[in-house]
Amino acid sequence: MIIDKKHSEDLEILGERIKLGESRKLNFNNARLFTGTAVEVPVFIERSINPGPTVLITAGIHGDEVNGIEIVREILTHKLNKPTRGTVICMPIVNIFGFINKSRFFPDGRDLNRQFPGNSKGSLASRFAYNFTKEILPLADFCMDFHTGGADRYNAAQIRIEHGNETVSQLAAVFNAPFTLYGDQIDGSYRELCYKMNIPILLNESGKSLSFDKSICKEALSGVKRVLAHLEMLSPKIEVPKVVEKSILIHETTWIRADFSGFLHVKTNLHDFVTKDQLIARISDPFGDMRHSVLAKNSGYIININQAPMVYQGDAIFHISTRTE
Repeated sequence: MIIDKKHSEDLEILGERIKLGESRKLNFNNARLFTGTAVEVPVFIERSINPGPTVLITAGIHGDEVNGIEIVREILTHKLNKPTRGTVICMPIVNIFGFINKSRFFPDGRDLNRQFPGNSKGSLASRFAYNFTKEILPLADFCMDFHTGGADRYNAAQIRIEHGNETVSQLAAVFNAPFTLYGDQIDGSYRELCYKMNIPILLNESGKSLSFDKSICKEALSGVKRVLAHLEMLSPKIEVPKVVEKSILIHETTWIRADFSGFLHVKTNLHDFVTKDQLIARISDPFGDMRHSVLAKNSGYIININQAPMVYQGDAIFHISTRTE
C-alpha cells in the first residue's frame, strides 16, 4: 500500500466538521459577481465509516476544459467517490468563473494554474489559489487532477509526473493511462504546489477544450477505478478494469511547429508511432498556390495534434515523443 494513512478524526473543512460515515455537499465561496451574487464552487465530500486516506479529485482549473469536468461528473454519477475506507473529496469545477464564460482564465485574465500557492492580497485568481491552498489542499493525502489540451490542441490520454518520485511513479503505473509523461514542474502550477507540499498527484490530460470525448473519458475512469481499488477504497461492487497494454513511458518530447500559415491537413492519428521523415501533415493556402509537406523530425509517438483547420506559421501542430521506455 503506497498511501496508508488512517484519519479517524472529524474532517474540518470550510467551517464544517464531518464525521466518519457522513456525506456533505459544501460551497467554497471566495468571490462575488459585480451584482454581489456569490460564486459558489461545489465541494462533494464522502467519508466511509472506516478510517483511511483522503483523496482529492479536481477538474476545471481551466474553465473551458470540459472533458476533465465530465470525468469527475462520471465519478460522482457512478458513485466511485463513495469509499469503503477513508475520504474522497471531489471538486468537478474549480474555476467556475471560466466555466460560466467558456474560458480558460479567471475574470482578471489570469491562468489559475500559474497562481499557486496564491496571495491573500493579490489578484482574484491569486486570492482564490491562496484560499484553496489554505483551506482544502492540506486535507489531501493524494490528488488526481483532470485537464485537456488547450484551444484546438487535442491531447492523447496521458498522466504527467515528475522524475524521481517513486510514490507518484507507482500510482501512475496503477492508473495505466496509454501514455505516462515525465516532465518538469511548471512555476505556479497546482502540480508544483502538491510537489512542494509532499502530496502525491496524478495529472491527467484527455482531449481538448470545449469538447467531449466519451471514449477518452472512459479511459480516465478506468484509471481512477484502478487507483481507488489499489488504495482499498473502491466498492467491491464496482468492477476494476484489467490492464490490457501497459502505459508507454515517455521521458522526452518535442513540438513540431508550422513553417507556413494556411490550412492544416493532418495525415496521422493520435497514439500513432511515426518514423523520421514520415509525412504527417500538409499545409496549403486557400488559393491552390502553396502545398507544403510536414515531415516527422524523429521517430516517436504522436501525443497531441492541433485540430484547428487553419494555422499560423509557428503554431504548435504536433507533440511527439523523442525518448520512450
